Amino acid sequence: MAHTKTRTANQSNEVDMTHGPLAGKIIRFALPLAASSMLQQMFNAADLAVVGRFASAQAMAAVGSNASVINLLISIFVGLSVGATVLIASQIGAGNRKGISDAVHTVITLAFVLGIFLTAAGILLASPILRLMGAPDNVIRLAVLYLRIYFTGMPVILLYNYGSAVLRSRGDSIRPFYALVAAGVLNVVLNLFFVAVLHLHVIGVALATVLSNCLSGGLILLFLLRESDEFRLDLRKLRIRKDYALSVFRIGVPAGIQGAVFSLSNVVIQSAVNSFGADCIAGMTAAWNFDSISFCLLNSFTQAAVTFTSQNYGAGDQKRCGRVYRLCLGIGLAMDIVLVILMQIFRMPLLHLFTTDEAVISYALVRLTYSFRFHFMCGTYEIPGGALRGLNRGLVPALISMLGTCAFRLIYVFLIFPSHRTPEALMLVYPLSWVLTCIAMNTAYFIVYRRAFAHMKPAA
Repeated sequence: MAHTKTRTANQSNEVDMTHGPLAGKIIRFALPLAASSMLQQMFNAADLAVVGRFASAQAMAAVGSNASVINLLISIFVGLSVGATVLIASQIGAGNRKGISDAVHTVITLAFVLGIFLTAAGILLASPILRLMGAPDNVIRLAVLYLRIYFTGMPVILLYNYGSAVLRSRGDSIRPFYALVAAGVLNVVLNLFFVAVLHLHVIGVALATVLSNCLSGGLILLFLLRESDEFRLDLRKLRIRKDYALSVFRIGVPAGIQGAVFSLSNVVIQSAVNSFGADCIAGMTAAWNFDSISFCLLNSFTQAAVTFTSQNYGAGDQKRCGRVYRLCLGIGLAMDIVLVILMQIFRMPLLHLFTTDEAVISYALVRLTYSFRFHFMCGTYEIPGGALRGLNRGLVPALISMLGTCAFRLIYVFLIFPSHRTPEALMLVYPLSWVLTCIAMNTAYFIVYRRAFAHMKPAA
């Protein structure tokens, strides 16, 4: 009886992606994922808010200066979770139950192995990378300390991301959301306790983040251990199946490299921000959280495009794949435009959650004015890129993003910015790169979409 109840509860969280109306299912899948991503982003935002309120601008800058570094080092590994989603979703679409089980155990094993590797790499490279970025002398010591503590939690961070990819591949974005709700509450409580009560400052917020990630990763592991069908994780069966690992890498590595190069371009931009001093670092970092919240919403529809397209591509349904692209793009952009407008209206009270320093706020407003108000444009290339990955074309969106976004930003920072050296001119690099990438990505999608099903028989 207990086994039946568990199976019924798990099925109630699933979304049938290959049959029936799509719009409501896409929203049902995407919104919990957006909320989950926002909560994950709020780990760093909570760190900033607490140190900004209870410590100093230097401590806030130390936490904020790590954002682009963290993204750079983990992007290629988290990008592999996209490959995991595509692999498992395609097995679902094809009805291969044994393949699903083998894929699940391969993916979770990869999470453990890569997490341990990333912990070692992060601890060793923290100081050299921050110094290469030109972090100010009054920030560097605290920034290195925060980054090293943060990276001790990488195995559980990857366990959460990869385990969530397993659940999302079957349409379950609810339970990853529950895990992050619990972890988010714990993060805020521990932040306040470690910093406001124990006065641990940067050490305190780093410890709070690691412990919170342990909770979210542990809950995901528990969910997988309690699954009742081919998605159930059996620790005795943890192993890497070579052909499935290669499939994950084929889709995930281009996504990861794209994320790493994307983050590298942001590291270069962060270096330019660093040249304006600690107040600018703190202000731009506070405003960056606005971008991140917006991106979380857009990325949820990107992941919906990946997962829904993967299942329907596995089932050979071309028309349904086309509808997934149109609905994800239309609904995602509409919701994000509303979000951007609301956050612009309430920008001052939101900024005061992070700091009351007027100099810091003035720099934050520069980013909100010249970059964030156009942030919805990210969805015009991210969502089509997700649809391309769902069509098993991971290299195409990676190359377009690296050229249209990353390469352009590097050219802008090194060749154009030096002759217009102001924070305002620096922030314009974002909307300009979004326009270029949007044009290229959508052109590529329509070309690939017409060719992707040429070797398949039409779906019945």
